[in-house]
Amino acid sequence: MTSTRSPFHLDADAAYQAWREAKLSNYPRRAEDMVVEVGDPRALTPAEHDAILIRCRKTNLAIYASHCGATPDKDIPRRLGLQFGLKRLDHNLLADEDAITSLTVAAGGGQRGDFIPYTDRPIRWHTDGYYNPPERRILGLMLHCVTPAVSGGENTLLDHEIVYLLMRDANPEHIRALMAPDAMTIPVRMDENGVARPAETGPVFSVLDSGQLHMRYTARTRSIEWNPNPATLAAVAFLEQLLASDLSYIFRARLESGMGLVCNNVLHDRSGFSDNETQRRLLYRARYYERIEDT
Repeated sequence: MTSTRSPFHLDADAAYQAWREAKLSNYPRRAEDMVVEVGDPRALTPAEHDAILIRCRKTNLAIYASHCGATPDKDIPRRLGLQFGLKRLDHNLLADEDAITSLTVAAGGGQRGDFIPYTDRPIRWHTDGYYNPPERRILGLMLHCVTPAVSGGENTLLDHEIVYLLMRDANPEHIRALMAPDAMTIPVRMDENGVARPAETGPVFSVLDSGQLHMRYTARTRSIEWNPNPATLAAVAFLEQLLASDLSYIFRARLESGMGLVCNNVLHDRSGFSDNETQRRLLYRARYYERIEDT
């Protein structure tokens, strides 16, 4: 599918209506329906692979529950990703040397402790890498749980294509505003050495050359600048209201040891959590420049 025929273009109404009907047909509404039991994620059976792929094709995400338990092995997400065409990892700030990030509370604060993912505080709705430039767009995302928190740490997941569909049905002008190249700006971030990350301006919704939809978003209210025109502000307000509602399309799941998420960088958040001296939450996060193959 090329972008000129993509249902995500506002002038492709016939393609959109056909896609919309197929998208909503038998769309799952329970987090349990997204879970695939697997033996070893590093070497899926054909049936396990197909079960994950079917869910990703429908909802852009799948959750696996494996027999790996609390094995601290980064080969689990790495080798699982390769089975779905996920190869190019994003070497983002504070990632480990292998570009797979160990998400855990930063001991004693330090540089990582300045960033919410390395704390036990809740994280609001976002897609990963919303501050990245276009050439480093995060299209695929994996999380693998080694050790869950003692309590809390639940993820809420929402297919970005469903968000697009609901907004377009409500008012296509919301989509037009959020597709503008100057819709959302992440301001420059400074550190003691000067510019740590330049400002990044771009759309919320965009259509990839392959015709698929990409979403770039954060619900945070600091370190973000929205285009002040009325159409953009109305679209943002509608989106915020949508994400705050009790949508039946939202999946809520807490990853336990050996469980993980495979997705096309869908919207997600994280509740606050608590650790103790003997159990500290540890997840591996892998960000990719590819989407899941064949979705």
